Amino acid sequence: MVVEAMQIQSYHNMAGPLGPLGNNSHNNSNLNSNNLTDTNMDYSKIGRTVKNVLLKAQTESRVIVGLSAAIKVLSKAAEGSLFCLMAVPQDGDSATHMHEVLLEAFCYENDIYVIKVDCPIKLSRILGKTTIESCCLVQKTWTGDHNEESLNKLESLLVDYCEAYWDSPQKPIVQLPNV
Repeated sequence: MVVEAMQIQSYHNMAGPLGPLGNNSHNNSNLNSNNLTDTNMDYSKIGRTVKNVLLKAQTESRVIVGLSAAIKVLSKAAEGSLFCLMAVPQDGDSATHMHEVLLEAFCYENDIYVIKVDCPIKLSRILGKTTIESCCLVQKTWTGDHNEESLNKLESLLVDYCEAYWDSPQKPIVQLPNV
């Protein structure tokens, strides 16, 4: 399916006023806004930060796109992944939903930061894909002779954001910017 601007609008209209999951995810994220204030992050900029991290990682060939590709990479070398971005699932696709739930659990078990985003169409457009993708991995950068993990400034901000919500039972859904 080709990603069109009208699809983004229809996806959000389908979700209704309470968000794509049928709950008021924006209000849930406000419950934990004190955590973000403590770490000096501006929640409204997280979507742009996610976009910029994806674009930077893509230029460095560190992005794995697609649910199947992500699962394949994680099964071989989970320690190489930094972030797993997952779009809010659409209703009616229970097989994909089960894969995503298992992938999310695997990521938490292996200390990979999971970032939930609002729309698979926006995620696909940021990644420059013509098909709709609901998931991608951002691989770590390794530097030096000792194979030490290296984070750029934007990745560090996202790590701080993820750490602020690591133990929270309700993870906020990041609003990606329109592309």
